[in-house]
Amino acid sequence: MALVISDMSVSLDGYVTGPNDSRDNPFGDGAGTLHDWLFDAATDDDRALLRQAIDVTGAVVMGRKSFDKCVDIWGEGGPLPGVPCFVVTHREPPERYPSGYTFSDGVAAAIGSAQEAAGDKFVGLHGATVLQQALPLGLVDEIHVHVVPLLIGGGTRLFDTLPSAVELERTDVLVTPAATHLRFRVTR
Repeated sequence: MALVISDMSVSLDGYVTGPNDSRDNPFGDGAGTLHDWLFDAATDDDRALLRQAIDVTGAVVMGRKSFDKCVDIWGEGGPLPGVPCFVVTHREPPERYPSGYTFSDGVAAAIGSAQEAAGDKFVGLHGATVLQQALPLGLVDEIHVHVVPLLIGGGTRLFDTLPSAVELERTDVLVTPAATHLRFRVTR
């Protein structure tokens, strides 16, 4: 079965978005540089890490909030064109949306469908809420965080609502000028 990996950029104070995130302001106030390690500030090491993540991802699971905020940015095919994207939602899908998205009621169902679609590749989790729902259910195998040298001071925390401690084993660390890239295996 495909491994499930959460892969998120996060500020040093633990936020994945700033306050007031919306469709017009998808990363929120003060979080404009949160993903610069992917673009403007990327080094060869950052680009290699991103390329590796893209190459091994066979399906993506995201929350409805992420979909609603970013679907116009991603357009057809989702965040990784050609890779199926499963959206966790408890509401009806929008009447119209680009191809490449499947809507699922509940995180477990979305991850199960994504694992089937991913084949021998990985399932990438995108969004703090999806991670916070999947982790206590034992559905996450690895957590990759890209800690950006930024203090946002508010917004959406990556690990805000976990019901209990989760033990991790650090498997890799890469430090670049743009971010500290940390990889952990979830121990069960």
